[in-house]
Amino acid sequence: MQIDTFGLERWFAEYEHEAEIMLAESGVRSLSTERFDTDPGELGYVIPTNGDPDLRAKIADRYDRETSEVLCTCGTQEANFLAFLSVLQEPTLGAAGASPSGSASRSPHAVVVTPTYQALHAVPDAVGEVTRVSLEPPHWELDVDAVDDAIRPETKLIVLNNPNNPTGRYHSLEKVEALYDLAADNDAYLLCDEVYRLLAEDPLPPVASLGPYGLSTASLSKSYGLAGLRFGWLVGNEDLLETAWNWKDYTTISPSIFGQHVATQALEQEDEILVENRALVADHRDRVRAFLERHGLEWYDPVGVNGFVTVPDGFETGKSFCRAVLEEGVVLAPGEFFGHPDRFRIGFGLPTEELEDGLKRIERVLE
Repeated sequence: MQIDTFGLERWFAEYEHEAEIMLAESGVRSLSTERFDTDPGELGYVIPTNGDPDLRAKIADRYDRETSEVLCTCGTQEANFLAFLSVLQEPTLGAAGASPSGSASRSPHAVVVTPTYQALHAVPDAVGEVTRVSLEPPHWELDVDAVDDAIRPETKLIVLNNPNNPTGRYHSLEKVEALYDLAADNDAYLLCDEVYRLLAEDPLPPVASLGPYGLSTASLSKSYGLAGLRFGWLVGNEDLLETAWNWKDYTTISPSIFGQHVATQALEQEDEILVENRALVADHRDRVRAFLERHGLEWYDPVGVNGFVTVPDGFETGKSFCRAVLEEGVVLAPGEFFGHPDRFRIGFGLPTEELEDGLKRIERVLE
């Protein structure tokens, strides 16, 4: 298996450590450990290694699924990785129990809606074939017919990120259900990375709740402000989850026992945490929107904590603009890493004081 270099992560590795302000961060500001009991007792493995059954049962209830249809993981990244391997490397694991007729001898195929987080197309591309269906600016509208046209007999997976990273577009329930129906009609899965879903004021039902062809991945990283826990989950078909658990035996074996300990408490405090985080995100979105309007920059008004902004006049690419901003001690994410060199991604979930300082520094570049 050969995989592309993860461009955005390498950009962060080069600049984030020395940066004074991280305005490329795609999550809500981190919560303090002070609000949680941080002593899980002995630091052994989580047993069973797919996650505590009581916690998995609580997660399963959110998706109208059974406990056996939840696998706890080290963040959403691992949940997606395991799902891709399980669907695309297992020729007999279609959602109805078998791969589409005649497809077993062909390379497994996935349709991925882009732009999106690189892992959502790079990993499937490393283990099979990928057709990308592009969202087009400025509204980034999902074209269900284009996804339909991209499906082949050997298609086993449709991949969506909703709300979308980097654009902040939140695709409607009607569009998501249409994708689910396409997947079901082709005995394929619809996988939706829903890591930002609970930042919406009125979250859509998760894809895994739509039926047996739906797979949902999520974590406590983005919406909850608990990225350091590295705790997430994959929800879907029990047979597929057994395969994913088998793959997990070769990756992290089990989720972090510390992460699971705090995750259990975070889900008990969920209403309070989400009210706080949604209020912060709404306020910060307003601040960034006003900033962009003052400087003649454009974005699609986002759901979540990311906006995809047009490059200012005088700069050829997002990367050239982001390099100029680095001189002011601020990290942004070049649009090149999402296939759009005429844009950059800004994250606005960080603490308010840091956001305001970062915008002032960007303003110095613009002026």
